[in-house]
Formats: sequence, C-alpha cells, structure tokens
Amino acid sequence: MYIFAAMATTTLQEQNELFPVFLKLKQLRVLIVGGGYVGMEKLRAIISNSPAAKITLVATEISDEIKTVAQQYYTITLIEKQYDISDFDNIDIAIAAINEPIISSIIAADAKQRGILVNVADKPELCDFYLGSIVQKGSLKIAISTNGKSPTVAKRLKEVIGDMIPDEMESVLLNVQAIRNNINGNFDEKVKKLNELTKVLVAKGATLEDINKPEQKRWPRIVLYCLAGFLLMIIGHVILSYIPFNELPAALSTLTKNIDTPAFLVMLLIGFLAQMADGSLGMGYGTIATTFLLATGVPPALVSSQVHSARVFSSGVSGYSHHRFGNINKKLFRAIVIPGVLGAGLGAASAFFFQKYADTVKVPLSLYTLYLGYFIIKKAFAKRNAADKVKKAGWLASAGGFMDAFAGGGWGTLVTSTLMAKRKSPRYVIGSVCLAEFFVVLTSSITFFILLKNMPILQIAGLIVGGLIAAPIAARLVGKLPLKTMFILVGSLVILTSINTLVKAIMHLLT
Repeated sequence: MYIFAAMATTTLQEQNELFPVFLKLKQLRVLIVGGGYVGMEKLRAIISNSPAAKITLVATEISDEIKTVAQQYYTITLIEKQYDISDFDNIDIAIAAINEPIISSIIAADAKQRGILVNVADKPELCDFYLGSIVQKGSLKIAISTNGKSPTVAKRLKEVIGDMIPDEMESVLLNVQAIRNNINGNFDEKVKKLNELTKVLVAKGATLEDINKPEQKRWPRIVLYCLAGFLLMIIGHVILSYIPFNELPAALSTLTKNIDTPAFLVMLLIGFLAQMADGSLGMGYGTIATTFLLATGVPPALVSSQVHSARVFSSGVSGYSHHRFGNINKKLFRAIVIPGVLGAGLGAASAFFFQKYADTVKVPLSLYTLYLGYFIIKKAFAKRNAADKVKKAGWLASAGGFMDAFAGGGWGTLVTSTLMAKRKSPRYVIGSVCLAEFFVVLTSSITFFILLKNMPILQIAGLIVGGLIAAPIAARLVGKLPLKTMFILVGSLVILTSINTLVKAIMHLLT
C-alpha cells in the first residue's frame, strides 16, 4: 500500500506539479557522483528503501563511512576516480552529490544529453526528480514533497506522520489483503466490498485496529472478566470478615457506624489525583498514592496492599479506555505483560515476608528514576533518532512489576520512563503500559489477599471510586498533549516523585 503526500503553495501563480512515483530500483542502475557527507546521505536514502538497488558510486575520494556501508551490500560498487561522462554508460538514474556547483552543472548537462534522469544536491533548478522524506511502517510507505523548497519541513512532517501511524499497520494491511484474496466476484464487486470494509479507517474517532473486530474486543473482555472476578473476591472477603451470619443485625449496625465519610472523601481525592497522573502520563499512581497514604497515617505495612487493590479497578478502566481510544501497541503490550505479572507476584510475596527492607531498595530505584527524569527532559529538546530501540523489554517489565509490588510503586515510573527515554511514541507507550499494568496489579492484589488476614475495605473503596472517575478522563487527555510537552511533564513528574521517595527512604533508614 502506497500513499503520496505533497505540500503545495495553493496560489494562482504556483503549485506543486510534481508527479509522484515509486521506482523498483532493484531493476534499475543508479549512479551517485560524490563520496563525502552528501554522497553518504543519498546512499543511505536509497539503501534504506531499496536494499537490493544496483548502485555505482564515483568520487575522487570516498569516505570511510561509505566504504563501511558498501561492504554490507554486494550491489554497491565504489570507484575512486575523477568524474567522466562515460560513467553514465549502462546507467538509468543519476545523482550528483557534491558541493561543487560547476561540476554539478556539467553532470546535469551530461545526464540530459544521455537522456538520463538526474538529481543534483541543493540545485532544484537542475533536478529532474527529488528525493522526498519517507515514512514507512511495514508495507505502507508515504513520500512527502515540498517541491524542493524545504527539505527540513518535509523531515518534520515525516516525524509527525510517523507518530500518527501505529506499528500495527502491517497487520492491518495483511488482514485486508487476506480478505481481498477471499472475496468472490468481478473487479467492481471486490472494490465495493473493500470500500465498505475499509471505510472504518476514515470514520470519526475510529482507529486502524477497528478493522479487526474480534481482536479489538478480546482484551477488553478479558479485563472485564478479571474485574468481575476480583470484585467477587472483595465481596466475599467483606461477607466473611465483617458480617458474621449468626450476628447479622448487629454486624450491619456496626458497619454503618464505622463509615468515616471525611476519610472516604480524602481517599477518593487521592485516588482521583493518582489516576489522573498515571492515566495521562503513564506513571505516578503508586508513588502519589503511597505518599499521601503515609501522610494520612496509614501503617506502611498496609499501604502497598491498599494501593494495589484500588489500582485493579482504576487500571482496568484506564486500560479499557486506552484500548478504546486506540492507544495500544500490541507488540509492546505482549512483550511486557507476562514478565510484569511474574515480577509482580514475586514482589508481592517478598513484600509480605521482607517488608522491612522495602525502603532500602527504594534508594537505588529512586536514583535510577531521578536520572531517567533528567534524560527524558533532555530528549524533549534533542533531535529525534529513529534508531533508538528498546532491548530486553521483558526484563524491564519484570523489574518494574517486582519493584511496584515490593516497594509500593515503580511500574509506571520504571517501565514508562525507560520506554519514553528511548523516544518511543508517548501515546502508545502510556496506553500499552497502562493496559499491562492492570494485569500486574491484579496479580499483586490477589497475592496480598491470599497472604494478608485483614484488608481495610472502606479505604480501598475511596481509592477505587476516585480512580474510576479519573481513568477515562486521563485516557482521553493522553492523545491531546503535544510531544515536547508530554516529555517535559513526564520528566518533571519523575524527578519530583523520585526526590520525594529518595528523601523519605533515606530519612527512614537514618531513624
């Protein structure tokens, strides 16, 4: 699937009249004249899109970088010599990639004499074609042209469009291709059926994942089933712990008198603020909720269990909302959910048996996340590097799940910070991490329910209600913030919460 995008000055005097095409360069022969920085830039542009292209590069001096790249492609031929018109023998397309205007003009004239299309670096008036900025997601390729006026604008648009297109585009194209191959009838009937099928892609509020309905609905159903099961567990706990059947009237009276409305409202506010941060920025629930709970006098041993029990519901609604708004990267989600669950189970069990060591572990974790906060803010002002990739995401998720359950927080701060520090798209990072977070905190909560004898249900209920109110609001907000603003907000939040956690942990260790 190919899409062309061209910027034009829509005036009566001038418009973009370029005709966009995609060439099968592996069937053509390309000449590049120039062995320096510009030559490397043109060479990289070609091989990144057509690795099998047959390229001859001629220059009086060829850089070591070009020689290193050429060693990886047997179709690239390097010739160190002075340019000559005979270099156009058996050539279909030519590129002049030198900073010498006179020689560039000679190359362009020789190419036209031979009837060969030529591109001359920084000389639009001598070009027969331009090399546009390319956005590629699997089989989808978008070429952007500014009619030779501003390659910088084209590069910026490339970044914007690249962030808009989810990584799941390739699976969408494969699904549509499979459906197309199975449609019976003549050409007109196939076109009509495909038009009906793909019109969801331009529907208001629709996402590319809407084209695959069963896949779209599966994870929300799983989340709802898990929420229902956990809710039944809490109800059973209340019935068995607070309402003895032989003293039912007295138990109901005691339960009513024990409801502390101001305390419930405080917990509701804490849950709301924590979930607004976590749902919109992908981190902060555990840290914020833990900080406020400790400040209100909740015993440290119960903080982690309360926070995780409440997060089951808020993270469930948050993950469901992110899925609904198309904020999920399936590949990233699958890479982190199972390792995160395993780490959470181990962390919750360790928290129960080794609770007194939690503050010690928070010190190195806080130092690490403090650096990540600085790194994220630095990245907000840095040039985007598309080569940044996240390695060993499973180990990262395992560490995040363990620290979250063991130390009362850290899943979002550790996992989201690292992924966004690698310049991954904030929208899909936050959505995927929030959906995975549901299964992580569900595992932690079930472990705490099994190990702990008593759970403060009313306090947990306040956190739950506040989180449920904030979750859909935060999920809608995450796609609206500008990219740089998102990085600055996330980095600032990480720095502030890390300093707070570090100071408290050190003070607790010194006392």
